[in-house]
Amino acid sequence: MKLAMIGLGRMGGNMAERLLRHHHHVVVYDPSEEARDRLREMGAEPASSLKDAVARLDPPRIAWVMVPAGDITEDTIRQLFDLLSPGDIVIDGGNSNFHDSMRRGEAAQAKHLEFVDAGTSGGIWGLNNGYCLMVGGSAKAIEISAPIFRDLAPEDGFLHVGPTGSGHFVKMVHNGIEYGLLQAYGEGFEILQKSQFPLDLGAIAEVWRHGSVVRSWLLDLLTDAYRSNPTLEHIRGYVDDSGEGRWTVEEAIAENVPAPVITLSLLSRLASRQDESYSAKVIAALRNEFGGHALHSE
Repeated sequence: MKLAMIGLGRMGGNMAERLLRHHHHVVVYDPSEEARDRLREMGAEPASSLKDAVARLDPPRIAWVMVPAGDITEDTIRQLFDLLSPGDIVIDGGNSNFHDSMRRGEAAQAKHLEFVDAGTSGGIWGLNNGYCLMVGGSAKAIEISAPIFRDLAPEDGFLHVGPTGSGHFVKMVHNGIEYGLLQAYGEGFEILQKSQFPLDLGAIAEVWRHGSVVRSWLLDLLTDAYRSNPTLEHIRGYVDDSGEGRWTVEEAIAENVPAPVITLSLLSRLASRQDESYSAKVIAALRNEFGGHALHSE
């Protein structure tokens, strides 16, 4: 199939490359000329602008947007809605909020366009292993785009989960679960690292990969990390978040669903960014006042 891949960062560039490997005709656009040239050398057709990318497509045109969530996604999709014609399809594969995707779906419908929200998981490994795709949109749009989804995904790794917005909703919850899994591994290995025993954490991660109930792809990756850096030297314990964990917690509250593990894993990420906790200072001062507990000087 012929499509445009808009955004050639770590995810978008690899996805375009995977589609080229499966013999799709991929028009590529990114503000970075270097990124466009890299894909051109692999057989992609570079475009100089969004307008140029649309002009190079054949109806029904398919434009896959793979740019960071937020203003850049909003602006890119708005421009595409103005450039495309009735029956054309815009696919947002980024980590957009599902409320935004539902709104964009309504805006697309008003212009007789199709909007698909594709929750995409797989990271940098997706190029070779395939991407898990959780897709929301009309049956018509999914049927037209299905060859793209199937070639991006591994076997059984693509699912039409429901109407517009549902793809990004499912991906949001997926990322919330990921927060909890990462936190559990982090806490467990810190307990091991702080213990009285001379433990080889890399070896423990490796043995847990074989027959253990906690084996997983994340544990495979942790084994790789320990193999290349046994003490995790020079890695600062500062953990960013993409926003999806926050959105998951917000939805849990809105739906009256108790989600303590995901919520606490999000709060732990926030705590990781503090060089010094002011709340801890308050607690230390109070303990000293009511109990005479010792204070530690800075």
